Amino acid sequence: MYFSLIDKIDSLEHNKRIVATKSLSLAEEYLQDHFPNFPVMPGVLMLEALTQASAWLIRVSEDFAHSVVVLKEARNVKYARFVQPGQTLLITSEIVQEDGNLITLKAEGSVEGQNNLKARLILCRYNLSDTDSTQALADEKIVAEMRQRLKNLYRH
Repeated sequence: MYFSLIDKIDSLEHNKRIVATKSLSLAEEYLQDHFPNFPVMPGVLMLEALTQASAWLIRVSEDFAHSVVVLKEARNVKYARFVQPGQTLLITSEIVQEDGNLITLKAEGSVEGQNNLKARLILCRYNLSDTDSTQALADEKIVAEMRQRLKNLYRH
């Protein structure tokens, strides 16, 4: 199952920084179970929101040169507050370092100026065809889909 945890990209500076938002609604499917009498965004999904925003920064910065951008490692993850329905998680992510296919980013999420979580993320980027040349068409399809999703998220 795929959760799109970015509603909007507010600003994007190529190779530097992204600011994105996730507005939490009581209609979010996972809130029915987490927790029925105290609905809050699960910490792992808050971390996923940081990862998704960071992946968008990488994709746009390199003009979608890689079809796959995934989390390799999350370091120093610190949670401070819950995100509840009716609140908007403001996500910022900045590129700290690039090393081959790995990119290290400093990411954080806040609600109304209050820090909710921080993390140092290491994302890996690659194409499926890097290891299997028959996957070139799949790479093209993924990139085309990501470009289309970007149009819905970022209106610059």
